[in-house]
Amino acid sequence: MSFILSIETATTVCSVAITSGQNIVCEKKLFSDKSHANKLTLLIQELLKEAELKIVQMSAIAVSMGPGSYTGLRIGLSTAKGICFALNKPLIGISTLKAMAKEASMNHKGTLLCPMIDARRMEVYTALYNQSLTQLQEPRPLILNQDSFAETLSSQKVLFFGNGADKFQDIMNSKNASFLKDFSPSAWAVGLLAGHKLENTEFENLAYTEPGYLKEFQATTPKPLL
Repeated sequence: MSFILSIETATTVCSVAITSGQNIVCEKKLFSDKSHANKLTLLIQELLKEAELKIVQMSAIAVSMGPGSYTGLRIGLSTAKGICFALNKPLIGISTLKAMAKEASMNHKGTLLCPMIDARRMEVYTALYNQSLTQLQEPRPLILNQDSFAETLSSQKVLFFGNGADKFQDIMNSKNASFLKDFSPSAWAVGLLAGHKLENTEFENLAYTEPGYLKEFQATTPKPLL
């Protein structure tokens, strides 16, 4: 039996899971902002203990590759790479937006799936998928306005979800738009998608893999103290 350890740190939520094929073995989720750096490895240890498994029993390590928080993505990927290097395990990278769509698709049928990750102000990272998780619109940063997705919503039902969807709900009144409240990315969805890649040996190059930020990192200059 093959097991995959999955890591999701693209947003303020820190999530880890163990999956086997298309089955969820165990999951842990921590809702604590800016906790990834000092909690992720402890969360993995607790997960393994609860599942009564050892890290060496993992067939691969899967990680959410973004888009999302620059810091969160770096922490998740560096942790995953460290485990892979230390134990000679393959790394599987999964789109954060596609994993979110996978999770939403489990309980919401008959609608297109539009994950949204907050990118500050009125901007989000988003993409559009059908129920088979076929990508209809590629992942991109998008500044929201009342006309966003107007063409799609004119003829099809779309479910919007993620921590960027609330601000779109405030300006959207289409009858074909619905919104999923209190949604947060889960590592188990990363793991289920990674199961297919494990079967097909679709692995990342450990030396060159970087997060999929979608936008260049922009450092800010602290304001001077008065």
